[in-house]
Amino acid sequence: MSQSVSLADYRAALTTPGSSRPVVASLLARLPIAMIGLSAMLYVQRETGSFAIAGLVSAGSLVGVSVGAIIQGRLIDRLGPTRPLLVVVVLFAVALAALAFAIEAHAATPVLVLLGGGIGITEPMVGSASRALWGRLVTDEAAKNAAFSYEAISMEVFFILGPGLAGLLVAAPWPGTGMVTGGLCMITGATMFALSPAVRAWGAAPVTHRPLLGALAGPGMRTVALAALGFGMVIGFVEVAVPAAATEAGQPTLGGVLLSAWSVSSVAFGIAFSLRPWPRRMSLRLPALLAAFGLLVALLAWPSTLWGLALAMLAAGAMITPQSATHSAAIEIVAPEGTAAEAFGWVLTAVTLGLAFGQSVSGYLVEHSGPPASFLAASAAALVVAALVWSLRTTVRRPARERSLTVSS
Repeated sequence: MSQSVSLADYRAALTTPGSSRPVVASLLARLPIAMIGLSAMLYVQRETGSFAIAGLVSAGSLVGVSVGAIIQGRLIDRLGPTRPLLVVVVLFAVALAALAFAIEAHAATPVLVLLGGGIGITEPMVGSASRALWGRLVTDEAAKNAAFSYEAISMEVFFILGPGLAGLLVAAPWPGTGMVTGGLCMITGATMFALSPAVRAWGAAPVTHRPLLGALAGPGMRTVALAALGFGMVIGFVEVAVPAAATEAGQPTLGGVLLSAWSVSSVAFGIAFSLRPWPRRMSLRLPALLAAFGLLVALLAWPSTLWGLALAMLAAGAMITPQSATHSAAIEIVAPEGTAAEAFGWVLTAVTLGLAFGQSVSGYLVEHSGPPASFLAASAAALVVAALVWSLRTTVRRPARERSLTVSS
């Protein structure tokens, strides 16, 4: 269960026959994943003058994404990606246009929030389909794990680029430029991905009885989702506390730069970690990485200058991509057969819910006790969830039916 890979494994995965078109298309579709919600929030703020309304629209979008990830993942597992993705592309385009018109018309706040949720729920989940596609295209285990690491690393790069692009485009003559540009990029990429030969060859799954919770019915999958929830909570705490610390220091514009700092170290360390992951057992790696993340985030409470905070952010960021890649690799172990896309949707949902919880609690702590209290609370939350994940470590194994099939074969 070490899931270690080499650079040759990355090359083997990315040059697998049939992978080139889905890889390029998924890059285009996922590039604006951290851009659309932020662009919509900035657009709303520019037109309404209210950060409160903009925040509600952003929250509505997050809720939509958390719901849409599961629904789309389940449909992709059952029908293949092509039809579900093409349908949601159309719905996403309609929701995007409706939100733009509503913002321009200064519609009521509930309408804007509802349309923000519509964008989230119809956002094409190319990431889930792309991650599941590697399990079909690649047979070598090392190359498959390299593909999963590639997915995590590329997503982190998009989370670095997305906010920067959103910040640049909101300064365009029309403040909705970023939202629409990101939407068109996602629509084009998702359509290309859905129509690529390797994806179209992914047919519908045989009709079988599935539990109501789908992939989450497996105890191991619930443990992975719990680890992802804790991961999202910590990031949510930090995403509020860091800009608050920059504002307290009289440099509010540096908040985004500081957040980018830990994304840079995340990508760099993520590549190195994939070559020699530790702990080697997945059941121990999940809680160990989350606990290490929590301990490193506690260091953010110590610096008294923004330079010191930046250095601490670089250290803490080293644990981001390794966790994302571990969650993705763990799905291959714990998810019931035929539920890979839905399982990844549950991980996305868990992270999103963790973000929402962390951000809401962090906002209260920052206002009443200051950023250091929020950093320490993030650390405590990570350690508590890591302890829970460790107590459930025996569930991180293949479902019983698949184990028996492996033994009999």
